[in-house]
Order: sequence, then C-alpha cells, then structure tokens
Amino acid sequence: MQKTDQDFLRRIAAGHTVGAPQGDFLRCAGEPVPSGYRNELMRLVVVFADSELAGAAGFCPFINRGPGLRERIVAAKIVTEKYVHAEMALKLLQPFGVNPMLYVRSHAWDSRLDRNLDLGTRRIGGDKRLNVFHYPLEGWEDAIVFNMLMGAATAIQLAEMAQSSYTPLAEAITQILPREKEHAELGESGVRQAIERSGSKTAAQAAVTYWHPRVAATFGRVDSDHAAIYIQYGLRRRNSAEMLDDWKAHSAEALTRLGLAIPD
Repeated sequence: MQKTDQDFLRRIAAGHTVGAPQGDFLRCAGEPVPSGYRNELMRLVVVFADSELAGAAGFCPFINRGPGLRERIVAAKIVTEKYVHAEMALKLLQPFGVNPMLYVRSHAWDSRLDRNLDLGTRRIGGDKRLNVFHYPLEGWEDAIVFNMLMGAATAIQLAEMAQSSYTPLAEAITQILPREKEHAELGESGVRQAIERSGSKTAAQAAVTYWHPRVAATFGRVDSDHAAIYIQYGLRRRNSAEMLDDWKAHSAEALTRLGLAIPD
C-alpha cells in the first residue's frame, strides 16, 4: 500500500469524510483520495442501483395480482419508491460519467433465471444486482414473503451506508432508509393478512423456506475482500457476519409473530 493510501486510511479512521467530486477528483481533508476508494464506492452504489431496478421490475407484474385494491396500492407504492431510490443512486454516479437514461436502458431488469438454481454468493455476468434478484417470484404470497425478508435485509445493509464516509451517499441513504424499512413492515403486514384470508400458513411457509437462505446470501461471504475494504474506507462499519446475524434475529422475530417456522 502506498504512503498516500495509508495517510487516507488514517484520515478516514479519524472521522474525516469525502465530499462531492471537485472537478475530476474526490477529496478528503483537501487531498485527493486513492483510486481504490473511488472504485469501491462506485461498485457499492452500482450494486444498490441495479438491485433496486431489478427488484422493482420483478415486483411490478404482481401489482395486479394483489387480492384487493389496498394491496395493489401498496404494491404500486413499493415499486414506485424503488424506482425513485434507483434514480437517486444513479444521480450519485453522474459525476463519475454515468448517464442515467442510457444506464436504465442498458440491461433487461426484469430478466430472471431458473427458480430452482442456487447461485449462493457467486457472481454471474451482466448487471450487478444482488443474486436474490435473479430468482423469479411465484405468486402473490411468494412475492410478499420475499418483500418482508428482503426488505429487512436491505434496511440493515443501508443502515451501514447511511454512515458512509462519502457524504453524498450518506445523505441519500438517510432519505431512502425509512422507506425501505417501511417496505419490510408492509411485507409482514401483507403476509399476516394473506394467512388470515386463506386460513392456512402452507403457502407462506413454503415461501419462507425458499427465500430465507437466498436472502441470507445477499450479505456475501464472511471472508469477502470487498467487505473488509468497505470497512477500511469507511463505506460500511460492520462486517458481513455481523449484519447477517442482525438480519437473522430480525427475521426470526417477524416469523415468530406470524407463527411461521424459522428455517435452519
């Protein structure tokens, strides 16, 4: 590691932050930041933007599958807000040469792979969405269980970014986070209503069994190099294992409230 990189890490550890780009440079305490910081920052924002775009596109067809008008309004609200969040993320990338209009047209955000695949944490080609957004939804109850579990995971991951050393990202995520938390709450409410309406927990439990390990995989490998670098750069505060444990505890509480079994 070069001396300038070490100096930068010391500044970040001391609580300094990185502001919006000044010309072609990101600066911390008046000094240009290492190229590695810029690369990891862009990667983090791209993964979030791509996941919001893919998530919205995948949930959109289920708006009209809601059993009532209120459920359809809620589903439309979630889809709309995810597109808003993606727009906010792409605006963060504009100073780095990203054209939001061209970017949105660059991938098939509604594309999905076979539902029986298990991608785990391995990366695949194409856009940078989290792997969980490569799996197709299957019915209304499946969609709302996914929304409950993934909404909670998203909120936990975004809470780390809300304290990011990159000020524009922290400010944007601070606005986004309350809405993502609400998405998880709406998901739990929707699952409860679906169970009450059908008088059975079978469909909801099947969806939990399918989605729980796939959502858990969004926290990545415990030994991930990127996770360690994010912490060094102040882009996140906690490691993958800590966030995963937090999500497991949160989801266990929600499943217990619903009377559903917690997968091993």
